[in-house]
Amino acid sequence: MDTIILTGYIAGTLTTISFVPQVLRTWKLRETKDFSLAMLLLFAAGMLLWTAYGIWINSYPIIAANVITFGLVLFLLGMKIRYR
Repeated sequence: MDTIILTGYIAGTLTTISFVPQVLRTWKLRETKDFSLAMLLLFAAGMLLWTAYGIWINSYPIIAANVITFGLVLFLLGMKIRYR
């Protein structure tokens, strides 16, 4: 694996993992008041666009990181809607 692709996977892993503590905290406390619904919706849209971009340029690190992060953001969105 070349250095550029490895760097992409490492960057994607770190940025995706950064959401996990927030997801766990939200799950544990069942509290989402600190999240803006608009921010979550915009972030989710950005993740979808990054995924599309990754597909267009055939970049698996971009695709993988953004699909996983999109799932985490969807979870937070669901919690935000459920615990309004």
